Amino acid sequence: MNPKVTVSNRRFLLVAGSSYSLVNFRGPLVQALIETGLEVHAAAPGLHEDPATRRQLEAWGAVTHDIPMQRTGLNPWRDLLTLQALYRLMRRIQPQTVLGYTIKPVVYGMLAAWLAGVTRRYALITGLGYAFAGEARGKRALVFQVVKRLYSLALNNTDRVFFQNPDDEGLFRETGILSDRVPSQVLNGSGVDMNHFALAPLPSGPPRFLLVARLLGDKGVRQYASAARIIKQQHPEMVFQLAGDIDSNPDTITQEELDTWVREGSIEHLGWLSDVRPAIAECSVYVLPSFYREGTPRSVLEAMSMGRAVITTDAPGCRETVIEGENGYLVPVKDVDALVEAMQHFIDRPELVQTMGQRSHEIVQDRYDVHKVNAVMLEAMGIEKPAYRDTQQKTFEPKTLDKASRAS
Repeated sequence: MNPKVTVSNRRFLLVAGSSYSLVNFRGPLVQALIETGLEVHAAAPGLHEDPATRRQLEAWGAVTHDIPMQRTGLNPWRDLLTLQALYRLMRRIQPQTVLGYTIKPVVYGMLAAWLAGVTRRYALITGLGYAFAGEARGKRALVFQVVKRLYSLALNNTDRVFFQNPDDEGLFRETGILSDRVPSQVLNGSGVDMNHFALAPLPSGPPRFLLVARLLGDKGVRQYASAARIIKQQHPEMVFQLAGDIDSNPDTITQEELDTWVREGSIEHLGWLSDVRPAIAECSVYVLPSFYREGTPRSVLEAMSMGRAVITTDAPGCRETVIEGENGYLVPVKDVDALVEAMQHFIDRPELVQTMGQRSHEIVQDRYDVHKVNAVMLEAMGIEKPAYRDTQQKTFEPKTLDKASRAS
């Protein structure tokens, strides 16, 4: 085990690919780090344009830094500017520990930390994204080769690599991206704040289905829309909601596709939601038909924490969230017929919504509570962790979805 962080330098730098994620995905981790007495710095692109995130981080006691970084795309010049900015930041603040998560913060954050002489360097692989999803042909094959080489260069200069599912860890080992000399560890995803995503009463009436995701083909959005169309031919009263916006990713759903689904009545599009909890509270079953290489899908954990049954795919990351027949169903990737069959189970036996939803909540409580996950990570980084806090106190109070946030 790594020795504890010394008193002489207790600066910790967290590097993110988006400002939004620092509070919404890593907020409990930031707070846990601060509670240990560390001087926590958080760096991400767009922090200057995101005052709400910046204010929240600073209210907790973190120091914020805006950095130039494009979340997607491989532009060598812009990526070099990202590396240079991170190197200068680290030379200036001289952190003892750096943790990067998502592709570019991992690659350029770890390289900058190595060049800057940062003592402790950690990477968190939260999913493998576009380059690793689907068949490696054409543009995707080229991107895969570039990303593979960049990952290898960066990760083999780290002290430990955290993964969120064993499939991703195995892939990195088998393909040689991660050498045998670098230790790795599988976490139970990012965890979920069970007080924030508290158990919510189920809606009345027939089952209602929900998918929350970036609108990408690899997220299974097209399969979800196709299954909804088939089901509604026999059960027009069924509701299939979709939350999320069209993305800059090459695999994005087009506006024309989305408009067609809405016009024909298959899908109710909620747009991008700043708070997904009311949408989850309004649904009976959460669906994620992804064939994207998820770390452990955060949206599924949030729905499980709120007591929702789950339908997802037997794919890396997704399969870890479902015990088949206990809290939901696993379906093969890209299999619309299997997805329809899984949905039909809940229509034919609506009592499964309650029993499986309760089991989902129990699984999260046992394995995915964010404070437990963060405690494991802090211990692995040699940081004295704060006392574990019992989070099983609150119940979600339903409220109406913010109509303004539904706009597509």
